[in-house]
Amino acid sequence: MDYSNIKIEKDLEIVFMGTPEFAIPVLQGLIDNYKVRAVVTQPDRPGNHGQINISPVKKLALEHAILVLQPEHIKEDYQEIINLNPDLIITCAYGQIIPRQLLESPRLGCINVHASLLPKLRGGAPIHKAIIEGHSKTGITIMYMNTKMDEGDIITQKEIPILDTDTASSLHDKLSILGKELLLETLPSIINGTNSRTVQDSSQATYAFTLRKEDEKLNFDKTKKQLYNQIRGLNSWPGSYCVFEGKILKVWEAYITENYPIGFNGQITAIYHDGIGVKVSNGEIVLKVVQLEGKTKMSAIDFYNGLRDKDIVGKVLQ
Repeated sequence: MDYSNIKIEKDLEIVFMGTPEFAIPVLQGLIDNYKVRAVVTQPDRPGNHGQINISPVKKLALEHAILVLQPEHIKEDYQEIINLNPDLIITCAYGQIIPRQLLESPRLGCINVHASLLPKLRGGAPIHKAIIEGHSKTGITIMYMNTKMDEGDIITQKEIPILDTDTASSLHDKLSILGKELLLETLPSIINGTNSRTVQDSSQATYAFTLRKEDEKLNFDKTKKQLYNQIRGLNSWPGSYCVFEGKILKVWEAYITENYPIGFNGQITAIYHDGIGVKVSNGEIVLKVVQLEGKTKMSAIDFYNGLRDKDIVGKVLQ
């Protein structure tokens, strides 16, 4: 879509706050259409082999010679941003709570691009949880920010369906593009003061808190649909897992069958041409792509063929 016909106030100065890959299309859209005065992102972190990891947002900002600020604790270190006197602050997956003093400083306010249809799925993992919880749709919300978590007034929303084949990775990519498009469609009304503003109905709120290790563990007492959604919702990060013969076995892809085998939940039921069948509470799920700890990701059949003891039917995954 060509947004050149909706440019307003070319001298408008924006400060963008974001960190991960999800925020890249949003930032690029702003760079292409507005003046981004500075980018605020999470501090650099130590990586493997002495390397320093910098955020995707910082990389893009440096490519465009944009000032980058990286406060360790934004609640205590925000004055430099206020001193820039931005007209508008836009956040997208920044990763820290913004203090009131900063929220109230821009003349046009502080707005956020959030990856859910608020008030549903407030919090840091809305993409994962939308799939894990079996939602049929999700979307993007452009909202004014306040000091509470994703509770600000809604400006605009746009929804998309969640397909049965979607993973957290594919949905992430769809929503990041949708976030850019909806923001650029919405910004002119924010700038000229004609935008709508809807208070969220907190009685309808649900939450998508940051993922914990226990959220990754597969419980084969659940239904096949619940497990299928969990596996998709954790692909491509951080991945779901079970335990095979005392070792962590990540499960990246699976599918559901109509079989209803007998036995214990978690018991390996069969070796198929394309995967390993496992008994669950209401039937069977087939593990298709797995990764044993210390090994690379591979098809479940390659994993099986690499086992010394191939007599695994009847064994129980924990």
